[in-house]
Amino acid sequence: MIKCYWTLEVPPEYSSERQRIIPDGCIEMAFILGDDIKRFTSETDFILQPRSMVLGQTMEPFYIQPMGYVNTFAVRFYPYGFANFISTPIRNLVNKETPIAQLFGEVTANELEQRIINATDIQQRIGIIETFFLNKLNEKSTIDNIVQSTMDTLFSTGGSATIHSILKEDLSKRRQLERKFLKQIGISPKQLGKVIRLQTALKLLLHKKDETLTRIAYQSEYYDQNHFIKDFKEFTGTTPKEFLTDAQMALSSLFYTED
Repeated sequence: MIKCYWTLEVPPEYSSERQRIIPDGCIEMAFILGDDIKRFTSETDFILQPRSMVLGQTMEPFYIQPMGYVNTFAVRFYPYGFANFISTPIRNLVNKETPIAQLFGEVTANELEQRIINATDIQQRIGIIETFFLNKLNEKSTIDNIVQSTMDTLFSTGGSATIHSILKEDLSKRRQLERKFLKQIGISPKQLGKVIRLQTALKLLLHKKDETLTRIAYQSEYYDQNHFIKDFKEFTGTTPKEFLTDAQMALSSLFYTED
């Protein structure tokens, strides 16, 4: 979920010019350890960025200007990563800085900020951040968020996304996610993905009856036609061609043709 860490330190004599920041598709948590930094809201108006904040997705460039000594430590998240740790809708963070106290509470945020400030080097700061987020992963609300985000990804990709691709390098959470899925959903993430992908294929099959099975298989993200037919028979008990003409499938077909 964390893509990288970065730090920037610039003496005051080199840091007074306005800088343009462009969107990069990532969300960042930043700690300003030096002097304040302005972010311009117009050509002349500005706000002071919070000393500890989360920078949400940006849809347009913006300008900042350091007011002296620059010393910043930041955590860059993959686009899907940060949403798992907060209950606030991720869209509420877009195009602005949000103080971390608003996301994690005053006490937690103040403690984290002080530990980052008092750390002696970047390695110690990385250790503090990793401990913080590893502890968050054990909280019920965080686990629930991961279940929800996994479901959202499966539905948005028609069931083709793998758990490996969703969790990226956080595969240590796989067993935890699967246990939570079984408790909340009743089936594993892999099984839900297979069901969603079959639904995608069924809709194509019923709406595009002249389409070849190979074409439908690839459009539904199956490896090949054989893979499609194997999964189809597992869930329907029949082949795709037989499904279209089987009177016993009329009711099931209705649910997929009434979109």
